[in-house]
Amino acid sequence: MAMRHSVVLDVKRCRGCTTCIKCCPTEAIRVRGRRATILPDRCIDCGSCIRICPHKAIKSVGDSLDILNNYQYCVALPEPALYGQFHHLDSVDIVLSALLKIGFHKVYEVAKAAELISDYERQTITSGVSKATPQISSSCPTVLRLIRMRFPKLIGHVANTILPMELAAILARREAEQETGLPPEKIGVFAIVPCSSKVTAARSPEGLEHPVLDGAFAIRDIYLRLLTPMKELEEVLPLSEAGIMGIGWATCGGESAARLGQRCASVDGIQNVIQMLEGIEDGRLPEADFLELSACTQGCVGGCFNVENPYAAKLRLKGLMKGLPVSRNRFRLPEEERDVVCRDKELQYLPAFVLDQDRGVAFSKLLQIQELEEHLPGLHCGSCGAPSCRAFAEDVVLGRASEDDCIFKVRERMRSMTGSKAEADDYLPPPFRRRQEPDK
Repeated sequence: MAMRHSVVLDVKRCRGCTTCIKCCPTEAIRVRGRRATILPDRCIDCGSCIRICPHKAIKSVGDSLDILNNYQYCVALPEPALYGQFHHLDSVDIVLSALLKIGFHKVYEVAKAAELISDYERQTITSGVSKATPQISSSCPTVLRLIRMRFPKLIGHVANTILPMELAAILARREAEQETGLPPEKIGVFAIVPCSSKVTAARSPEGLEHPVLDGAFAIRDIYLRLLTPMKELEEVLPLSEAGIMGIGWATCGGESAARLGQRCASVDGIQNVIQMLEGIEDGRLPEADFLELSACTQGCVGGCFNVENPYAAKLRLKGLMKGLPVSRNRFRLPEEERDVVCRDKELQYLPAFVLDQDRGVAFSKLLQIQELEEHLPGLHCGSCGAPSCRAFAEDVVLGRASEDDCIFKVRERMRSMTGSKAEADDYLPPPFRRRQEPDK
């Protein structure tokens, strides 16, 4: 079944400007007929195209709040990045109490689940369990999908834990069942997330056989709903159960800090993440035991669903963490339940770049791509609608484009027709025309 992505294209806004094709880390975007197209098999929902599109034609969508009506009891799982969106916020409890005023019956903090995962990892470290080093964090769905697609040799380095929001969903549903006596299908568990990749992960988890969430709402949508209830609260309930470690997971470096003393490196930004992964794949291992990789700038506070600048949000979170205990949660589940924090499905290579199911045919197409690429200019100008000459050659061989889509191929044809280099160059944009030497 095809993955349902949360990054979508608004065709009415798209002008075919090709700005987006250069920023995509997996070359998942093409422009044909003055309209962009997203190749679903290659999209990792990183949101890079959303940030760079000058016409706001690419956007990310979460679930509609109307789905709350489908359940008798609704549980909100707010990501800690939500807390950094509000000006002059004195306490996390204000946000959590307001969530109970907009249709939720219970709140379970994702930050609490993050602390449980952190403690589990610390226990695993002290137990001396051997792992491939450096170990790579499993907390960013975009990074997980990127590794599966572009760096399959590094799958063994990824931590075996599930996402904090997934653990929060499992534990919150258990609590809700005990408190209400309702069957699981009558209880709706919804994450409030900062980015498009977590919406996709809620629908199609990377490390779980079956989804544990019933939906995921964008922080920006919940933010608008919370503003009025937060001002009108008559009583602020003491609902927060997370400390500095859990809330710190919202920013790059927070997960690393929660590992207490282990040699850790934190990397944010999708291009920086790719450079780090390339280095590890090439054998240039960093001097670290653990890598925290975040696709968004400054971590989850930089997600495309947030409303505030990531640096401002990070500053506000630091203010909220003052006076809080370091951690409020310990991982103390019985031995038979400890696996709840681990994946029940192994990460596997995602064959997004398969040329053909038949190996012989695929090899033949590969040779055709290499031959065509050798005859292309190698300028990667993007005027053909592909991000690189290599990608264009692949599109031609796979039938997604024609050789005549390359303006340099058009120049060659015009040159053969007119016999004049100067006239042929007139068909090129000015940056690519040959320089005219002045008459002596």
